[in-house]
Amino acid sequence: MLRRTTVALAGSATALALLATACGGGTDQGASPAGKTGKVTFWSFVKGSDEVAKAFNRSHPDIKVTFETVPSGQEYYSKLTNAVKAGTAPDVAVVEYPNLPEFAAQGKIEDLSGSLGSLVEDRFPEASRQLVNLGGRTWGVPRDAAPLMMMYRKDFFARHKIGVPTTWDAYRTMTEKVKKADPAARGGVLHTDNPGLLTALSWQAGGQWFSAGKDSWKATLDDGPSKKVAGYWGDLARKDLVRSLSTLDPFWTSVQKNQTVAYVCASWCAGALQATVPDQKGKWAVAPVPTWDGKPASGMYGGSSFVIPKGSDNSGAAAEFIKWITTDPEGMKAWVKSGTSSMFPADPELVPVTKEAFGTEYFGGQDVYAIGAQSYKAIPRGWTWGPVMGTTNTAIVDELPKVAEGKADLPTVLSDAEKTTVEHMRQRGMKVTAP
Repeated sequence: MLRRTTVALAGSATALALLATACGGGTDQGASPAGKTGKVTFWSFVKGSDEVAKAFNRSHPDIKVTFETVPSGQEYYSKLTNAVKAGTAPDVAVVEYPNLPEFAAQGKIEDLSGSLGSLVEDRFPEASRQLVNLGGRTWGVPRDAAPLMMMYRKDFFARHKIGVPTTWDAYRTMTEKVKKADPAARGGVLHTDNPGLLTALSWQAGGQWFSAGKDSWKATLDDGPSKKVAGYWGDLARKDLVRSLSTLDPFWTSVQKNQTVAYVCASWCAGALQATVPDQKGKWAVAPVPTWDGKPASGMYGGSSFVIPKGSDNSGAAAEFIKWITTDPEGMKAWVKSGTSSMFPADPELVPVTKEAFGTEYFGGQDVYAIGAQSYKAIPRGWTWGPVMGTTNTAIVDELPKVAEGKADLPTVLSDAEKTTVEHMRQRGMKVTAP
């Protein structure tokens, strides 16, 4: 689970013509780096990163990667920003998709068009390319996607004759039956320190929080689909049909105590569940996320890319390392072989490799990657990340505990977050048009 304001969301960074101007200039224009040997410093908070670095070093004797673990969340992005300013940045770093436009526009990362642009073009589908190709240039290489899924305790559902919901109406019924079957149990979670799920479900419903024109932005956090999602989840929380928890220890404690028996998450949650609650092996299953009309639809809740921060001492070797960890079959195996990661690769060709490396024992032989592939295909196009997502996320997170306590209305929280976002964008000199 991810902390507070970073939120590993994913989405299409289309219509970012404004970024082209913001990122304009520079002398290299994405020129290919020369050397592919030497030392590379690697910063990441993604699970399995240490094993990936070790595996790369074993197969690439001319490049020595030194891995340094970093905290997740805003603390990490502040650390990376300060390192770039001080000239002490690593050669390779992880940047989640929502944060990439801001890092590119502010000149904190290298233009990878010359070194890795063709790789991105050849290996990744359009939906993934649009995450990292901003303003006509390539700023990162996608590692994973994060399609939505529903995790549920199949033993609890079977024992109490509860059906697996395929619509949100049926999901509400499921939460009522769970609470009736066991007053201490709940069939869902409203995370009070992370707006990521709310964002992903708004995306699934057809919401579009941001759009960018030729010279202005538009913010519509409280559009019709998003308000419908917010109203639905706010009502579930108000009626105590889902558990209101932070995404860290309280959540996992509730899972361990059989108090959370179903929840909406993403592909990466399978590995987190397996690693955190190993004694519940065989009790969990994965299903497609419910939809409003019963037809397949999804969104992304997570996902990351790898970049070369500005000032890298060895961009040539760094590019070689990024290529290996995002597109090489052995690199994919290294990510998931420890069992702590169930990443869904952004490169579709590597899904079979990743699935084989992850294994199916924990989920009783179920192919969780098949569910992930279905979900990935059902993600609507057109989602755009805003240029100040830290501000947007914080504005929502600050109010979520009040929603859980019944002191705030979730649709209103979105409207207020939109006002705060627009104000901050204008303070930074951006033109924002009315919805």
